[in-house]
Amino acid sequence: MYDVIIIGSGPAGISASIYLKRAQKNICIITDGNSALKKANEIENYYGVETISGEELYDIGIKQAKKLEIPIEKDEVTNISFEENFIVRTVNNEYQAKYVIIATGTNRVAPKVKGLKEFEGKGISYCAICDGFFYKDKDVAVVGSGNYAIHEAETLKPIAKSVTILTNGQKIIENRSTSDFEVDETPIREFRGENVIKEIEFDNNSSKKIEGVFIAVGTASSIDLARKIGAVIKENNIVTNENMQTTVRKLYACGDCTGGLLQVNKAVYEGAIAALDIIKKLNINEN
Repeated sequence: MYDVIIIGSGPAGISASIYLKRAQKNICIITDGNSALKKANEIENYYGVETISGEELYDIGIKQAKKLEIPIEKDEVTNISFEENFIVRTVNNEYQAKYVIIATGTNRVAPKVKGLKEFEGKGISYCAICDGFFYKDKDVAVVGSGNYAIHEAETLKPIAKSVTILTNGQKIIENRSTSDFEVDETPIREFRGENVIKEIEFDNNSSKKIEGVFIAVGTASSIDLARKIGAVIKENNIVTNENMQTTVRKLYACGDCTGGLLQVNKAVYEGAIAALDIIKKLNINEN
C-alpha cells in the first residue's frame, strides 16, 4: 500500500510528487499521459524560463520524477472508493493508498448533441455511482466508447433493467465486457423529452425510448473522480480548503480542477501545498 497516490502527471501532480518523495514517502503517480500542458504551443510567462513549449516543460517534469525514482504507472483511472484506505481502480489494476491527490485537470468531454444541456439533471447524468440508484429497473444508456464508458455501464448493469452503450459514431474499444451490453454506434442527433428525457433520436432517423442517459465520453476527469467519492463540486470545480484538501478526508485536489487561475505556476504551488500538508499528517501518525 502506498502513502499517497497521485492521479495526473502535469505540473500539479509532479510538483506534489517531488515534495513527497524527498520527504521519503511511499508514492506512486498514475497517469494516462494526457495533460493540457502539452497543448500549449509556447510558454513565456513562467519564472526562469524565457520560452518553452508545453510539451517540453511536461517532459522535463517527467524526467524530474524519474530521476527521483518515483514510480509512474501508465494507466487510466476509472474509479476511486474508500474502505479502510483509498482504493484506486484503473483499467488494468487496483491500488491502495492512505491519501490520494487528484491532479488530472479539467478534461470533461460532452457530446455536441441537441438537448444535452436541457436534460442535464432531468435524466442525463455524469456519474453512475452517484445517480444509478434512481434508475433501478429502468432502461438506460451510456454515451461513450472507451474504458470509462464501459466502467459506467458495468456499474449500472446490476441496477438498471437494461444498459445500452451508445458510441455516437465512434468505434467501441475492444473489451471483453462489451459483450454484456447492446452497443449502438449510430451518431446521435437529439435528446428528447418533456420534463425529463424520454427518447434519443439518431442521424439515421431511428429512435430509442430511454429513461436515463449517462455521459462517459473520453476518460474520467478530475470532476468525475471527485464526485464519485462524494467530494463537493461547485461551478464545475473541486472545492478545497487552504491546504488543497477536499471535503473528503485525506482526498486532495490541485491544479486546473480547483478553478481560479489556470496557469502552470498556480498548479505547481497547489501541488506543493497539498504535498506539504500530507507530509505533516503522515509524520504525526508515524511518530
